[in-house]
Amino acid sequence: MGGEEPRTDRGTRTVRASAAAVYRAMTDPGSLEAWLPPEGMTGRMERFEPWAGGGFRMVLTYLDPAAGHGKTSDASDVTDVGFAELVPGERIVQRVAFESEDPAFAGTMTMTWRLAETEDGTEVTVEATDVPRGISQADHEDGLASSLANLAAHVEA
Repeated sequence: MGGEEPRTDRGTRTVRASAAAVYRAMTDPGSLEAWLPPEGMTGRMERFEPWAGGGFRMVLTYLDPAAGHGKTSDASDVTDVGFAELVPGERIVQRVAFESEDPAFAGTMTMTWRLAETEDGTEVTVEATDVPRGISQADHEDGLASSLANLAAHVEA
C-alpha cells in the first residue's frame, strides 16, 4: 500500500446570519447550486433527497474548460453526496464520492459542517476527512474558503 496517512482539511468563516438561515442554505438545492461551487465553477443539481440516508448528486463545471483539471472529465467534477447526519441549525455530515476513473480520487471523503451561533452571526466550520490523495491540500482549502465566502454572500444578501 501507499502508506499515506488519511488527510484532514479545514475551513471556517463567520457568517452574518442565524444558524437556522445557514442550515436552510445548506439543505436547499437551489441555494447549494448558488454557493457550493468554488470560484471558477458552476453547479447543477441532478438529484436531491434532504434527509439522513438521502443525499444529492451535483455536477460542478469549470467556467474555463481549458483549465483541464476536472476529476470526472477535463471540465467537470461529479459528486455523489450522502447525508449521514442532519441536525437542524447545528451540524451536517456528508459522505462525498467523486465520479472518476483516476484512482487518486477514489474513496469516500467525510465532510462535517458545524454551525455555532456567535455574537456576530454563525461560525461555520467544515472539516473534510479521508480526502482523496489526488486533491492537493492547498487547492482544497482554497476551495473550502471560496465556498464559505460564497455561502456568506448568499445568506447575508
